[in-house]
Order: sequence, then C-alpha cells, then structure tokens
Amino acid sequence: MSDDRLIVALDLPNALAAGDLVETLGDSVGFYKIGLGMLTGGGLGLASELKDQGKRVFLDMKLFDIGATVEKAVAGLAQFGFDFLTVHGDPQVVRAAVTGRGTAPTKILAVTILTSLDRADLDQMLIRAGAVADLTVERARRALAAGADGVIASPQEAALIRALPEARGKLIVTPGVRPAGAAPGDQKRISTPAAALRDGADHIVVGRPVWAAANPRAAAEAVLAEIAAAE
Repeated sequence: MSDDRLIVALDLPNALAAGDLVETLGDSVGFYKIGLGMLTGGGLGLASELKDQGKRVFLDMKLFDIGATVEKAVAGLAQFGFDFLTVHGDPQVVRAAVTGRGTAPTKILAVTILTSLDRADLDQMLIRAGAVADLTVERARRALAAGADGVIASPQEAALIRALPEARGKLIVTPGVRPAGAAPGDQKRISTPAAALRDGADHIVVGRPVWAAANPRAAAEAVLAEIAAAE
C-alpha cells in the first residue's frame, strides 16, 4: 500500500510515458508531482486523470508574476481541486496566490531556494550575501507569514524551518531526496528519505531514483521501506 509522505515526480517527456509509469507503480504510490517539464506534454490533462483515479496531485508550476496575473492563474488551476500548487516564495506572490485560491482545497506551497542551487549560483543571481540555509529559512518565514500553507525547501533546511513559530501546523515538502547510495544527479542540497522526515518534512519528493530505475516499483517500495524505518 502507498504512503502519501512519498511524492513521485513524473519528470518524463510526456503524459503517455508518465501514464505508463503510474500504471507500473500501481497501488504502491498514491501521490504524484507534475511540473513545468510536463506542461506542454499533456501534464494538466494527466493531472486531472490522476485525480479521477483517486490519486493525489502536486502541481509544481512555481508561478511568479505580478499579483493580478498570479491570482488569475491560481484561480484557474484551483478549480480542478489539485492537492498542492507551488508559487515562488515572495510574499506578494504568496498573498496573490492565496487570494486566487479562494475556498478551494488546494494548498499553496511557497518555493524558498531551489535544491539545485548553492551559494555560487546565488552569487551569479545577485542574491544577497549569507548562508544558503539562513536565506532559505528567512524566505520560508516570510512566505508562511504571508499565508502560504507550506514551503518547498531542501531536506537540509527542514529542521530549521520546522523550528519556526510560523511553521506550526504548516507543510514542509522536500525535493532533493535521494535513497541511501543513490547518485545526487542535478541536486546539490540533498538528504535521505529517513533523514528528511526525521528533520520535520511532511512529504518527500523523489523522481529520478524511481522513474530511471530498472524496476521502478521496486525502487519506490525501497523508498517506502526507508520511510517506514524512519518511524
């Protein structure tokens, strides 16, 4: 049986390939992430199909624009009842997204600092000086204060964010999770499933270690075993 603390990222070329993976995983996985890479490959249609099948759906759009545009975009997406939707963690973006969501059940999750970035990347982006962890925690605090239902952060910052007063009752979702012994791929701030959950994450996102495995179902079940062991 599935454990919704595991979210499998469908980072595949199109909805057909993603649908095949969902069929392979069967009842071992009940929660899926669909991101921008799938948007032009039938991603929104697949998201609706998954909801119809009783799966939970995390729509990872990372919306970022002026408030009026974010509000309209979120209002349009919220009508489908997806479980999670991401926006950039800037307070004005979060406030617009919460307004757009209205009374829909969709949780608004604020992106702090991408797990593929380190301090050198932030320097190139002209982001102010400071440790990545400190900046991530401050972005999380401000986003939660602005009304976000939770945040997206690397597992390395999960414990620091969980300790924030603003994080009480809020969600922490951690990408950059790799099973013990797995290659980091394009992620720089990573941890194992067990460590991420122990440090306060509510959900972990795992993509490549599952969909690129020779036996994706066995790979997903191995992650679920790590989750169970964390208890």
